[in-house]
Amino acid sequence: MTHSALRFYESRSLITAHRTEGGQRRYDRDVLRRLAFIDVAQRVGLSLTDIGAALASLPPDRAPTTRDWERISRAWRPMLDERIRRLEGLRDRLGGCIGCGCLSLRNCPLYNPDDGAAALGAGPRYLLGDDSSMVTGPR
Repeated sequence: MTHSALRFYESRSLITAHRTEGGQRRYDRDVLRRLAFIDVAQRVGLSLTDIGAALASLPPDRAPTTRDWERISRAWRPMLDERIRRLEGLRDRLGGCIGCGCLSLRNCPLYNPDDGAAALGAGPRYLLGDDSSMVTGPR
């Protein structure tokens, strides 16, 4: 891990360091586990805000335990399940349709006639869970 990453995580209060008399940063052993936790959480797409909230729920002077991880992962499960659902939807529809809304085909006879999905907001509206019945206007 780079020095700049460590300083960044410290500035976000995700980890803490102690200073030597010479001003060098020293990290307690539990910080290594927190860094591994941060790395894994980022790899599955969690934001630093989500990670920070999870780490804030832990006592500051020890590494996360198995029980801590189980509690945190239970809280994240619905969010991860939703991301998986969206990714599977994107994977399954990517070849035949762009999902409408963001790179909008102005007139998609399959999913988005007359670009009606644009009224629901930016992004691939149907892949995000919006229902085509929510679109008003010409269809």
